[in-house]
Amino acid sequence: MSLTNASPLEAAKSAKSASHILATLPASARNDALTAIHTALSAARDDILAANARDLEAARSAAASGELSQSLVSRLDLGKKGKWEDMLKGILDVRDLEDPVGKVTLRTRLDDGLEMTRVTCPIGVLLIIFEARPEVIANIASLAVKSGNSAILKGGKESTESFVAISKVISEALDKSEVPNGAIQLVTTRDVIPQLLDLDQYIDLVVPRGSNELVRYIKSSTKIPVLGHADGLCSIFLEQSVDPTLAADVIVDSKTTYPAACNSLETLLVQEAALESILPAIAEKLIAKEVTLKCDGRSKAVLASKLPTDLAAKYLQDATNVDFDTEFLSLTLAVKVVADLGEAVQHINEHGSKHTDCILTSSEELAERFMASVDAAGVYWNASTRFADGMRYGFGTEVGISTNKIHSRGPVGLEGLMIYKYQIRGNGHITAVYGEGKGQKRFKHEKLPL
Repeated sequence: MSLTNASPLEAAKSAKSASHILATLPASARNDALTAIHTALSAARDDILAANARDLEAARSAAASGELSQSLVSRLDLGKKGKWEDMLKGILDVRDLEDPVGKVTLRTRLDDGLEMTRVTCPIGVLLIIFEARPEVIANIASLAVKSGNSAILKGGKESTESFVAISKVISEALDKSEVPNGAIQLVTTRDVIPQLLDLDQYIDLVVPRGSNELVRYIKSSTKIPVLGHADGLCSIFLEQSVDPTLAADVIVDSKTTYPAACNSLETLLVQEAALESILPAIAEKLIAKEVTLKCDGRSKAVLASKLPTDLAAKYLQDATNVDFDTEFLSLTLAVKVVADLGEAVQHINEHGSKHTDCILTSSEELAERFMASVDAAGVYWNASTRFADGMRYGFGTEVGISTNKIHSRGPVGLEGLMIYKYQIRGNGHITAVYGEGKGQKRFKHEKLPL
């Protein structure tokens, strides 16, 4: 990894050149580089966490003065909830995955001696723009090296100490490998994002990792394809037949294990028939975790009559229309009553962000209808929305989560960083001899085993 203050154009040209070399390296060389990165980061743990602590101290001061959000501070903490261990594990998980480069996905005999194959290949040069999450550097570096892509990373100023420390360690590790130095670059120059977004002749894909403001800005400011999501507005539909204990466990996990995550629950849709029988016990468990419930009129009336007066006064609030379009990223949950599955699906498709949505029900028929009808990258039945994660999906780690309707949706791992090319092998074949006219040859188009 090159910790560079080069101009955006120079960095992009270097990354493009390096991508051509990286794409042709054998899997063994790319895997050896990942092993070196893991070893080096493990050895530098104390220094990196000390740098992260300095970032955290500055960020907490900024949050106290209203300059930064608490959710951003939470994402910055590299020592929180096993994040460091997960980062290191992700490197080895990626290393041990099957090589994604050069896989044959289609073989067709066009004619005798004329064969077409479709093979996987890297996208080329990735531009990763991120806020707060220092582990993104290791995640992206691992996925890029394994998939044969170059990557340019630009981090937010709130994580400068952390990503400089991580970058130096990765750079030293890569210097001992066959991966070219320009394949992974961390741009340290300030205010270069607009220039980078103009370099569509060198950069092939932009992946924003950060606030919805950042993602929307990038999507509106570049001709380069953008992979990502602006919001993680995840919903759960609580259907009347669900086991109450199961429902409570899933909802509490979805909301409280990491409220600042994009796969955290933000809207709970409650079927009318479950309003009095199931919701109150769930509300009690959420309140025990200090979750504020922004309720529509019907759900608030029921909960106010069932909960102790002091808890109702402290944790129940009136919901506004805006609340059902809000990614809170905190211990706040919007609650709305719906008549049935149809109304729940309609609400999600109108207000959701196409990230991850779930139905809690004992009915397989309703669950299958829900999963077929909801337009989202992830649709679940009786499972926490927090499963929307590259590591939990078995991808090793992820470059990001996509809600776009492109080649990759949901958590994007190695497969999402690959495209393909068509190869034709012939023996002097020309198109002029083929056609439907007299004396012309017909294509065989015979499917061949992979």
